[in-house]
Amino acid sequence: MGAQAVILVGGKGTRLRPLTSNRPKPIVPLVDRPFMAYMLEWVAAHGVTDVVMCCGFLADEMVREIGDGERFGLSITWVEEPEPRGTAGALWYAEPHLRDERFLMLNGDVLTDMDLSAQLAQHERSGARGTLALVPVEDPTAYGLVRLNDDHSVRGFLEKPTPEQIDTDLISAGAYVLDRSIFDLIPQGRLVSIEREVWPRLVGEGLYGCVHRGRYWMDIGTPQRYLEATQDILFWRVRTQVAERLRDGPVAPSAEVGEQTVVDRASLVDEGARIGARVAIGAGSVVGVGAEVADDVILENAVVLAGARVGQRARLRDCVVGVGATIGAGVVLGDHAMVGDGAFVGEGNALSHGMRLAPGARLEPSTVWF
Repeated sequence: MGAQAVILVGGKGTRLRPLTSNRPKPIVPLVDRPFMAYMLEWVAAHGVTDVVMCCGFLADEMVREIGDGERFGLSITWVEEPEPRGTAGALWYAEPHLRDERFLMLNGDVLTDMDLSAQLAQHERSGARGTLALVPVEDPTAYGLVRLNDDHSVRGFLEKPTPEQIDTDLISAGAYVLDRSIFDLIPQGRLVSIEREVWPRLVGEGLYGCVHRGRYWMDIGTPQRYLEATQDILFWRVRTQVAERLRDGPVAPSAEVGEQTVVDRASLVDEGARIGARVAIGAGSVVGVGAEVADDVILENAVVLAGARVGQRARLRDCVVGVGATIGAGVVLGDHAMVGDGAFVGEGNALSHGMRLAPGARLEPSTVWF
């Protein structure tokens, strides 16, 4: 049998509200599929056959959306955490379902195409107890850094470094290969952070780092990063199965596109969508399943989710429109504005500066210009 992975999906994703107001973060739509689908497709491509999903918030909804994993070529076991116990404490809930002496532990908030196969191979060669995925970052001052010895064993950790302290650009990427002996270091029955309590105890005792340079890695936890990840998927900056789908063009076979409408190659008009005349759908934009966009609309790096409606002459840039929401004629959305599922924005409004409208909210015509 293939490798086994534990995926932690217990967070509530509060920074992504209103997208996460009525759904857990792992099933937030990203381009044309739930966010968690990218992780499951990724691990399956590296020989993982069994996944233990540790979840808390709105677990039932995740189970309905993802199912038993068969469509990803996986077998998924769902484990619900009765109370949050941190990244290491959550592992105890998964432990009864682990069959091998070695397994993967993954943070479910990450979009990546790191080479897990290479990390597994390095773990075996080095005889490690734990191997951390490490990625370089441009601004190391914003992260906790991981220092390595020449043999890739971990020398130490540096939290919130000052510029003069920085001697590496490597951070932990939330993907670990672990031996079962790791449980000897995890106290039971309380909140435990694997990053703060377990890794420091393993320094010099079998903790290694696997450096993934030239690979994509992003936490999609904010509106800005959600839109950036959407762009990166559509521009093929990260290896995903969406790229295969887009080889035949950005417009799905059952979508309708009006006269003089221009659809950029790095965008997606999904199945059953209806686009009016003289519409400009720019790079990084998504029009979801069954969504409707009226005449003379401009979309630039804008996400319009399934079943939403956008009125004539609307201007949408760097924004997200939730499932089934309605955007009135002439509305301007920009600068990471987010409209929740089923919300209504009447004509003549302008929302920008990161403004967020809750699911089901109603904004009467010509009420806000911000």
